Amino acid sequence: MEEQMQKLEKLGFDDWFRQRLDEDLIKDFQPARVVSVDRGGCVIRTHAGHMSAELTGRMLYGADESQQMPTVGDWVYAQVLDEGSFAVIHGIVGRRTLLRRRTAGRKTDFQLIAANIYTAMVMQALDADFNLRRLERYLVMINEGGINPLILLNKADLLDPHQVEEKVSEIKSLMPDVDTVSMSCFSNDGIKKVSALLQPGKTYCLLGSSGVGKTTLLNALSGSGEHRTSKVREKDGKGRHTTTRRQLIELENGALIIDTPGMRELGSMSVEQGLKQTFDEIAQLAPGCRYNDCTHTVEKGCAVLAAVNENRISRKRYENYLKMHAESEYNDMTYIEKRRKDRQFGRMVKSVMKHRKKPV
Repeated sequence: MEEQMQKLEKLGFDDWFRQRLDEDLIKDFQPARVVSVDRGGCVIRTHAGHMSAELTGRMLYGADESQQMPTVGDWVYAQVLDEGSFAVIHGIVGRRTLLRRRTAGRKTDFQLIAANIYTAMVMQALDADFNLRRLERYLVMINEGGINPLILLNKADLLDPHQVEEKVSEIKSLMPDVDTVSMSCFSNDGIKKVSALLQPGKTYCLLGSSGVGKTTLLNALSGSGEHRTSKVREKDGKGRHTTTRRQLIELENGALIIDTPGMRELGSMSVEQGLKQTFDEIAQLAPGCRYNDCTHTVEKGCAVLAAVNENRISRKRYENYLKMHAESEYNDMTYIEKRRKDRQFGRMVKSVMKHRKKPV
């Protein structure tokens, strides 16, 4: 068993996970890492190699929430069968970090993106894709998961150095503690700098919209062209989802990286801690407000509003904070509370429409 554990260290299995192994489960099953998930089935990696795996019926049908299901990057308890060609997953080892987002659409639930991530690399292109408000949303999600953020600004070859520096300065003024690397997948400028940041045995995750260059970067880092890329549309700089599922890939230098499909929607769910870390300047000013339950919207004596009015905090950044905070609070409500709030809103709309003056 000890020899098996040592082989798993290259996949990120360190003392933190060893200390959290279930003594009863580990007697009958072996630890394995989930490298991809697809409709209830998984591909896992044990000390002996890759194999397909399925969940036990208890896990598949007995889970109360999506968080109880394995995701890419998870360590699981696997029962290896058929001479190492197939396995059954009986449980999940404790998670160090978890990256998740609200599912797209009206249903209030969350989707697991990846687990046990050391650093999440958010990639934006320095052309039509560059968007500080979306970047803030990514950082809230990352900070809430307890993960280190890293910002990658691709397509630096399309701008002159002064313009690139201006973009980097914009980010640094809002997020001074987050490392930012400008690069170009086309000219390979900055690729070595990104590669040097990736440590053997650590797990990284690539996030960003479609067409920003995630797959191209992955090909450059892995030294192969096996990951398919697609062109972006000229009119808006957007592209199709080349990556259709999340998968864990081992790089030549021993680092592990999870490629993810582009995300069209980044909803907030129960991200109070992530908001505090991402909008640190607002969190620091809040205790100076006159009222302990200040909403930072209309109250007199609000330290946050004063900072906005004095241009010490960007109004757009402040408005994005309020929007994400409201989303988080709404998504934390119970089903009954939401129905009540929706009915109250419906009655208000009817009242306004009833008393609205008809045009002359």
